[in-house]
Amino acid sequence: MRRSIIAATATVAFFLGCATNHAYAERQPRMHDALAHLESALADLRAASSDKGGNRVKAISLTEQAIAAVRDGIQFDNKH
Repeated sequence: MRRSIIAATATVAFFLGCATNHAYAERQPRMHDALAHLESALADLRAASSDKGGNRVKAISLTEQAIAAVRDGIQFDNKH
């Protein structure tokens, strides 16, 4: 009986530790804020009229690259 209580306690502690670690890794408010701002900027760029001498298309491409880089940074930090 005592062994099963110890095993159950250890199992619960393990899963709580995993959940805490995962929750801590997800906390990256500045990266998430930056991502939200970039996604908003991308929507504005896509909605803008005319090409602006090719600069709008270039800005869209660079913003998409920035979004991908921020997402990669978040994933990297969550794994390390």
